[in-house]
Amino acid sequence: MKKLTSLLLAGALSVGLLTGCGGGTASQPSTAPQDSAAPSSSTENVTLKVGATPAPHAEILEVVKDLLAEQGITLEIVEFNDYIIPNTAVESGELDANYFQHITYMNEFNESDGTHLVSAAEVHYEPFGLYAGKTDSIDALADGAQIAVPNDTTNEARALLLLEQEGLIKLKEGAGITATKADIAENPKNLDIVELEAAQITSRLADVDLAVINGNYAIDAGLKVADALAVESADGEAATAYVNVLAVKEGRENDPAIQALAEALCSDEVKAFMEETYEGAVVPVF
Repeated sequence: MKKLTSLLLAGALSVGLLTGCGGGTASQPSTAPQDSAAPSSSTENVTLKVGATPAPHAEILEVVKDLLAEQGITLEIVEFNDYIIPNTAVESGELDANYFQHITYMNEFNESDGTHLVSAAEVHYEPFGLYAGKTDSIDALADGAQIAVPNDTTNEARALLLLEQEGLIKLKEGAGITATKADIAENPKNLDIVELEAAQITSRLADVDLAVINGNYAIDAGLKVADALAVESADGEAATAYVNVLAVKEGRENDPAIQALAEALCSDEVKAFMEETYEGAVVPVF
């Protein structure tokens, strides 16, 4: 995700309360007309085009593809390396759904870009990790050391919360999941927080002392959660605020094919695949 100021992703954050996987929806309310395609009454001979980032989302959808084929649904997976086009393509109807983003980002995108996306299912959570670059440990950080963080608002706040969790900084009271560098109240080591595009951080890891990296990009780069110097607490607010969802345009969430997709994403087969393949980097929430 690119920096929100450059992508017009500013605006109030509204995190909806989600029902369980395969269940209801969550987004800020919309009064826009529901002009998406009318829901199909059957899953027979249906093709679903779903946008996803390569890992882990597209890999998980490959498992889902076989499950849907048994119901007469063809799943076409369209891979993206950015976080913008998959949302605008769902809004325009070019895609039936996407699976790449967490709920906080989706809600903020709706607010800033005027889209009408809702969650059809809560699927998984990807813990953020703090990884070693030029410095091998948190204790070895020198005064003025550089730490790279994602430069989009939702994930920068998440990265700062992890740094606070590890005692490296202290944020202003109440900053929470909207925190920015300006909300750093205490920085005893005078750390240089380097804001980079999330997708670029792994390639710059050797240039900084430490880096906070999105789960999907860490997986792409071959980094394992077990190798991280620190990981988000799974019982903190991050696990709820950053749950990855199956997103559709409002009005499509009750389409039988979409419901079948949601159920397949939340199946025992997918859960086993996540647990066996990603070794804690992808945590099913169903």
